[in-house]
Amino acid sequence: MPALLELKAISKTFPGVRALDNVSFDVNPGEVHALLGENGAGKSTLIKIISGVYRPDGGEMLVDGQPVQFTNPGQAQAIGIATIYQELGLYPELTVAENIFMGHMPRTALGSLDWKTAQARSRELLDTLEATELDVRARVGTLNVGNRQRVEIAKALSRNARLLILDEPTAALTSRDVDQLFNIVRKLRERGVGLIYISHRLEEVFELADRVTVLRDGQYISTRPVSEVTEPELIRAMVGRTLDNLYPKLDTTPGEVVLRVRDLHRRPATRGVSFEMRAGEIVGLAGLVGSGRSEMAQVLFGFLPADSGTIEVFGKPASIKSPSDAMRLGIAYIPEDRQRQGLITPMTVRENSSLAVLRQMVRGPFIDRGGEVSLAHSSVKQLDIRTPGIEQLVRNLSGGNQQKIVIAKWLASKPKFLIVDEPTRGIDVGAKAEIHRLLSSLAAQGLAILMISSDLPEVLGMSDRILVMRQGRLVAEYSRAEATQEKIVGAAMTEGVSAVAEVPTP
Repeated sequence: MPALLELKAISKTFPGVRALDNVSFDVNPGEVHALLGENGAGKSTLIKIISGVYRPDGGEMLVDGQPVQFTNPGQAQAIGIATIYQELGLYPELTVAENIFMGHMPRTALGSLDWKTAQARSRELLDTLEATELDVRARVGTLNVGNRQRVEIAKALSRNARLLILDEPTAALTSRDVDQLFNIVRKLRERGVGLIYISHRLEEVFELADRVTVLRDGQYISTRPVSEVTEPELIRAMVGRTLDNLYPKLDTTPGEVVLRVRDLHRRPATRGVSFEMRAGEIVGLAGLVGSGRSEMAQVLFGFLPADSGTIEVFGKPASIKSPSDAMRLGIAYIPEDRQRQGLITPMTVRENSSLAVLRQMVRGPFIDRGGEVSLAHSSVKQLDIRTPGIEQLVRNLSGGNQQKIVIAKWLASKPKFLIVDEPTRGIDVGAKAEIHRLLSSLAAQGLAILMISSDLPEVLGMSDRILVMRQGRLVAEYSRAEATQEKIVGAAMTEGVSAVAEVPTP
């Protein structure tokens, strides 16, 4: 029986970049085939070729043993290939049913749109995905991310998808939504659907996948049954070397108090928060999605000015009503969404590197181009940013290198207190280790770092202390020695843990 999809010696070149070099890959019916590689390895280019977005420069693609050539995504969809990207392609103002049947709405015998049939068939599709609670008449914009993802999968199935590509499907999901997605993947596999599963989370590969293929620098490295490979072997295949320490935390002795927060309120997400930060320490901030972690960080940086409470910086009262106030006090903030909030992606590496210090770069009515160039070269060297040059557009770089540019931008302002929100979300394991090493080095140089992360191994591996939030309050504090995953999860989920008992008020 031929493979559902087979790629033979696929190559693709963009100006200055060999994105794919003779890559071969195949998927069988009823198989979950994981596709791994560092950012920039060629995964995105490969799935866009499969989806009809790009045409390969060389090689051959077969579906059910027959050669195919796509000139647009519609042709791929017509033979049952559907791709669900990390950024979901839904219309928030339209209903669930309208999104599911967008572009192929059922029609009555008279040729008008058949809303009743669309809603009935949408209900059937969602029921097969165990999304019985979803109202097909609800606007998609009112749904959480997990339910939007189910709508996207139902949309693919409405076109009789036989091959489903999932690109980083769990990046923004809660643990409950992840469990539901895994159940959907298993059900689709049982029904004979082939799945290409792309994720930076190796534990998901071992839980779901039948086979795993690794790409590196645009080249095919290996395909192995998941049962015959170990995590260290996959990491070595992806990065071309061993990662002896994913969490290279350096021991530091905390110095003076940099930031002290007392009874901080910004309703509804920040309620009576009190804590302090010392020079040279990394404090991890854990909690469930919706616990108020990011909102509290935005209060500290002035995006959401506090309703009440006090903030002291180096022992002096501070009024932070805007990001400009925070920056003048030596506070820097690396947001969760680097592409929308941390970078201007149509601009170059040089232009992004100077954004946080642009006022210092102004000479009369002009920007000091020489100073900007010097800063960009220094940032690229210091953080080992992999780019063809400082005039490269940021949107063309990998996620890990984009994150390094956000960090470099703020380091240029010489901060005393750095807030990093989900510092390694959506980046590969090699870049993760590099960013962890950078954060550890910055702390060793005396920088106070508040690290917000949903990745508990990251929190445990990188933090000197760990604070836990629930419903807008700090409910627990653990030292590095006493913290465990069970304690953190228990504090984040269990009512009745006393913030007063476990988080000392400064």
